[in-house]
Amino acid sequence: MVGGDAAAAVEELVSGVRQATDFAEQFRSYSESEKQWKARMEFILRHLPDYRDPPDGGGRLDQLLSLSMVWANHLFLGCSYNKDLLDKVMEMADGIEVEDLPQFTTRSELMKKHQS
Repeated sequence: MVGGDAAAAVEELVSGVRQATDFAEQFRSYSESEKQWKARMEFILRHLPDYRDPPDGGGRLDQLLSLSMVWANHLFLGCSYNKDLLDKVMEMADGIEVEDLPQFTTRSELMKKHQS
């Protein structure tokens, strides 16, 4: 009956992934493109077990959602944040593949180019 046990384990795993994905879907912003949401959802799902709210509250999930927005805003919109914060979210996102990211030019890069 090993095959039946393996099939049950796979079904349980698939069910858990579906539940986590359905749970994360409620946090999608109406302005996020499919590519942005897919990347941010991967960020959220990757860290969700570590940021579940304790029974007494505590806002750990809010912290994770905020970190996911910082990462997405930096990646897709070119927003800048405190170095320590950016280091943290970039480390958290290590291994998440996002294709065709926009390229941004900073003000200092523009000024340097203009002065040349």
